[in-house]
Amino acid sequence: MVAEGARNDRTAGVDEDAVAAPAEATPETVDPKVASAVAAAEAAGPQNGETVRIDSWIWSVRLVKTRSMGATACRGGHVRVNGERVKPSHSVRVGDEVRVRVETRERVVVVKRLIRKRVGAPVAVQCYVDNSPPPPPREAVAPAGIRDRGAGRPTKRDRRELERLRGLGGLGGPGPLAGPAGPPVPGAPGDPGAAQGGRGAANGRGAGGRRGRGKGAGGAPRP
Repeated sequence: MVAEGARNDRTAGVDEDAVAAPAEATPETVDPKVASAVAAAEAAGPQNGETVRIDSWIWSVRLVKTRSMGATACRGGHVRVNGERVKPSHSVRVGDEVRVRVETRERVVVVKRLIRKRVGAPVAVQCYVDNSPPPPPREAVAPAGIRDRGAGRPTKRDRRELERLRGLGGLGGPGPLAGPAGPPVPGAPGDPGAAQGGRGAANGRGAGGRRGRGKGAGGAPRP
């Protein structure tokens, strides 16, 4: 009796409804921007159980710039779904792993939501899980010899610099396009015999010239 009376005294000032009702979980705080992006992604999804083509999906989530580029990438074997090459008409599903080769980088994503309309970048990232490797360093993919827009036509000096950067070598220089030096062609500017004969012809002024001084063509004495 004493123990029962003590228990009644302890629970006398406690509300019975508060004791019986369990504590409700506090809802997690959701970023309004993320919530609006998710709502936009859901609105861009297919209706009535329609399927989504792979070329349309990779264009919608901004993995390629145009839908035609997505179809071309599929035909060229640059798009794989779960490790297999697919056609542009392949139906993509939630949970599929999509690999897309874009220029010098490979994008690896897991489908999270299906959409059929192109959306902005904040909405696109809510449609997949990005497992892509980090992009290569910028210096490794920067092309050599690219001129700025509005710079005009390159001068001869600019062309020599561009050829040097591209590894072509200058004109007449030992570039990779220059072949091995062969024997001089008779009569060519580099032929020593042609140079000597030319000097003799200049001194003799040809056969029968006024200033031949008793010498014929090539500087030889007349008999």
